[in-house]
Amino acid sequence: MSEKYKVIDSTVPTFITITVVDWVDLFIRPVYCDILDESLNYCIKEKGLSVHAYVYMSSHIHLIVTTPDGELQNIVRDLKKFTSKKLIEAIKEHPESRREWLLRKFSFEAITTGRAKNYKLWQDGFHPVILDTLEKIEQRIRYIHYNPVEAQIVFNERDYVNSSYRNYEEDNTVFCNVAVETLW
Repeated sequence: MSEKYKVIDSTVPTFITITVVDWVDLFIRPVYCDILDESLNYCIKEKGLSVHAYVYMSSHIHLIVTTPDGELQNIVRDLKKFTSKKLIEAIKEHPESRREWLLRKFSFEAITTGRAKNYKLWQDGFHPVILDTLEKIEQRIRYIHYNPVEAQIVFNERDYVNSSYRNYEEDNTVFCNVAVETLW
């Protein structure tokens, strides 16, 4: 892994992207997004993760996060491992028109990469980018929140459910499903 893609200081806000293998559009059903919500909230409560902004797109998630003890790489590793198992279970258990295709795809990735036992759902790495200035922080938060508009999923950031935008909106009392710690 290149030096520019390593977590240097996890106490500084860090922009990360976690991507489904081959950019498969997985997060199109609420059940899968609920798993991400629950998993992030667990990491916040039990592992010391601070989530400052996030968005779930169909094939990837963007986060701005910090950890006080330098454990960001371990937390992301554990998050990916746990959510991978839970998402595969959900694909098997809930109505899913693409069930067979998704399971074959994730099984194929595990076999061809040799990086997982039965299924490989997430791409390796998470491409951390340190946000060491207010300008960088503001730019990435705007990028995260505007992502669903850019993808033409919604017309306005506030209309996208799987995002931290509502936590940054003034006078809003309806917050997102993840315990976000805003940066302003």
